[in-house]
Amino acid sequence: MDKTLLLVDGSSYLYRAFHALPDLRNAEGAPTGAIYGMINMLRRLRKDYPAAYIACVFDAKGKTFRDDMYPAYKAQRASMPEDLTRQIEPIHEAVRAMGWPILMVDGIEADDVIGTLAVTAAAKGMQTIVSTGDKDLAQLVNDQVLLVNTMSNEKLDKDGVIAKFGVPPERIVDYLTLVGDTVDNVPGVDKVGPKTAVKWLTQYETLDGVIEHAADIKGAVGENLRRALDWLPQARVLVTVKTDCDLSAHMKSIVESLVQQPEDRDAMIAFFKRNGFKTWLRELTEEAAKDASASGASDAPQGSLFGDAGNEAAKPTVELQYETVLTDADLDRWIAKIDAAELTAVDTETTSLDAMQAELVGISLCCEPGIACYIPVAHRYQDAPVQLERNAVLNRLRNWLEDDGKPKVGQHLKYDSHIFANYGITLRGIRHDTMLESYVFESHRSHDMDSLALRHLNRKTIPYTDVCGKGASQLCFDQVDIARATEYAAEDAEITFELHRTMWPHVADDQGLTYVYEKIELPTSIVLQKMERNGVLIDADLLNTQSNELGRRMLDIEKTAYDLAGQPFNLNSPKQIGEIFFERLQLPVVKKTPSGAPSTDEEVLQKLAEDYPLPKVLLDYRGLSKLKSTYTDKLPRMVNSKTGRVHTTYGQAIAVTGRLASNDPNLQNIPIRTAEGRRIREAFIAPPGCVIVSADYSQIELRIMAHISGDENMLRAFAEGEDIHRATAAEIFGIERDAVESEQRRYAKVINFGLIYGMSAFGLAGNLGIERAAAQSYIEKYFYRFAGVKRYMDETRMEAKARGYVSTVFGRRLWLPEINSPNGPRRQAAERAAINAPMQGTAADLIKLSMIAVQDWLEKEKLQSRMIMQVHDELVLEVPESELVLIKEKLPELMRNVASLKVPLIAEVGVGKNWDEAH
Repeated sequence: MDKTLLLVDGSSYLYRAFHALPDLRNAEGAPTGAIYGMINMLRRLRKDYPAAYIACVFDAKGKTFRDDMYPAYKAQRASMPEDLTRQIEPIHEAVRAMGWPILMVDGIEADDVIGTLAVTAAAKGMQTIVSTGDKDLAQLVNDQVLLVNTMSNEKLDKDGVIAKFGVPPERIVDYLTLVGDTVDNVPGVDKVGPKTAVKWLTQYETLDGVIEHAADIKGAVGENLRRALDWLPQARVLVTVKTDCDLSAHMKSIVESLVQQPEDRDAMIAFFKRNGFKTWLRELTEEAAKDASASGASDAPQGSLFGDAGNEAAKPTVELQYETVLTDADLDRWIAKIDAAELTAVDTETTSLDAMQAELVGISLCCEPGIACYIPVAHRYQDAPVQLERNAVLNRLRNWLEDDGKPKVGQHLKYDSHIFANYGITLRGIRHDTMLESYVFESHRSHDMDSLALRHLNRKTIPYTDVCGKGASQLCFDQVDIARATEYAAEDAEITFELHRTMWPHVADDQGLTYVYEKIELPTSIVLQKMERNGVLIDADLLNTQSNELGRRMLDIEKTAYDLAGQPFNLNSPKQIGEIFFERLQLPVVKKTPSGAPSTDEEVLQKLAEDYPLPKVLLDYRGLSKLKSTYTDKLPRMVNSKTGRVHTTYGQAIAVTGRLASNDPNLQNIPIRTAEGRRIREAFIAPPGCVIVSADYSQIELRIMAHISGDENMLRAFAEGEDIHRATAAEIFGIERDAVESEQRRYAKVINFGLIYGMSAFGLAGNLGIERAAAQSYIEKYFYRFAGVKRYMDETRMEAKARGYVSTVFGRRLWLPEINSPNGPRRQAAERAAINAPMQGTAADLIKLSMIAVQDWLEKEKLQSRMIMQVHDELVLEVPESELVLIKEKLPELMRNVASLKVPLIAEVGVGKNWDEAH
């Protein structure tokens, strides 16, 4: 540490933090994203790379020798965004308060200051670590200089430079001279990319060697090199980091001027308060409180740092009492307590996150503030104390767990319900779930217990990794020392109890939020647990056959690709694809990667496929490859050995719109627009004597748009049972509905769905393959004929800007943090979301209400039919043939009657032996 110099390329990180982080703002509305990024990076560096000497180096205003030498140097750079300019002084203030010396030298770029300091340090026998994202500084790397990039976790020593660039550090200047530096507007040799530069430098060793052999290099690239010969010496000077700058006016020496200083805690606390950095503020004030306590002082900062609405003061501190239950007498005492309690928090500790496979290790309970217990039942480490036997404990708790009259609260109780179900126990009496309370109250934020405890209780919980470790050496919970397990598990129950007491008033205070929580989310969680447990039967043999067929087709496509490319290549290698596209076939570059290489991502392939055959072939290959790896290969391996079925997990608190997510496996993203994708659905089958029934809301988001906007023409079309796309086409084209042609209907369908997703004239033109002016004309005609829709969109934007959120028909709040962002693209994206979110969110609410209604009816009628999947606006059931007539009659009725809108809700039912037939 005492021989290490840590240098931060502040100018590089300023811009990267500004563009990488969301548009954060403090209470006064001032931008803080770049400030946050810089502080976070500096705190992390200080922890990860202890050093006796440190400095943060920024570019000074004004010209440098490079501007005088080459007036076009950095000329293409836009002026600094105003929001970043406003953060420069606060950043400097924070950096100094954190104990970092700042260097800004007039007339000298930050890179050159860093280069000079690194060489000076090396002369003193010191190691230098440079934190930067600038590739130019790779030329400084040697045995005493290491580059680190905190944003990508990249470390570059000499071997790392070679692995990344293909040349050693001492050849980086030559490499940059040949390829140029687009960031600084320094041209290289035309059409010479990284591969060619590396090839030449490998063959001729140095730039001078390349220049000497310029006459030997054939083809167009050789001509380009020869045309650039007069420029290359100047380019080399421009990309070379100076290491001999005179810094004497700014510092005496590294040892005297750059010694690490302690943080100015008071200044940092004031700074964090002013800018709303609550987590860091809590850490510093806790330190201050500890120091004050140790010294007998009583003026440590008091009060809550996390005062959400209605929570302005910190909760009184309660002495925590966590108990390990190891005897029958202790268990009896706790059963008596929870049996008499108004509400009890319950949590389980297990051997796995896979709830269907996990074993119960212990149970924690809390029914009063600060007091909780942990009941270990299956800790198996050497010398573990004698524990109560698991089945005996569950039998003793069964009556309470299954009693609907004993109210319970938990954090993500769907998981715990599965654990108890693994032992034949149905968890009832679920009155509250803190994850869902958070999700309903503030859907755009994190809902894990650690985040909630910090946000609402100003408490830092014990991380799971502190208890079990991480990586390959991570312990299973049954190997954790019981005393330590009690601290962790009892805290989970006690924190959950406190979170509910803190968050529930926020939800209960709003009628809409209360309805969404009590009537939609809580009962949906119970239904989802049953659906997950039901699982879906798949035909593994059929999937294996499909997988083999896909493999053969991929081989055929591979041969076609080789023929089109003129040589074999790896169809999964972006590097090789780039070489084929842009060097061999000379296809146009659509866009570049962050590193400056031509991109070959999906968007690029889609664009190139419009004019060239090879990109189209690669898209086909990728599509088949994804189907094979994600579904036909993987699904048979995911069959539960106990049930013989595939069991997905539905994520309920993920999408801000209220939509469900499906994971392990994801059943919601199986493509249906291709024949191959639809064939995968053929493998989702009904057991003998049963059929698959699919019920899908028809044009649900357009119906919701009609309801919300109140547009007369749209309401009339749905009320009269019209084809909405045909009706829209008739309105736009000014013709009778009977005269609408198929192409006109297609245009109307794109417009109907496009506009509710905020599609612009540019986007519509691209989708329809027409001129932008024509697309704009269609939009204007649409809004003229559907004036209510236009009014809804305008009013919704204003409402969102004023409130920061929009709402569904049922009262769900859809938060839009970027709605007032000064960043144009972000603000416009939020405005588009504001228009669409009420429709998506209401559709999500409707399908959840349908799930609840269908499940209640199935149980009430004691039917054998069961829901097995929910996919977007569709419910999928497994139905005995003897119940089919009743299900086909009742299902549309149940789904139609979950809500009363201004337009009729229509659910269409399909039946088949497999999901594809039913859909």
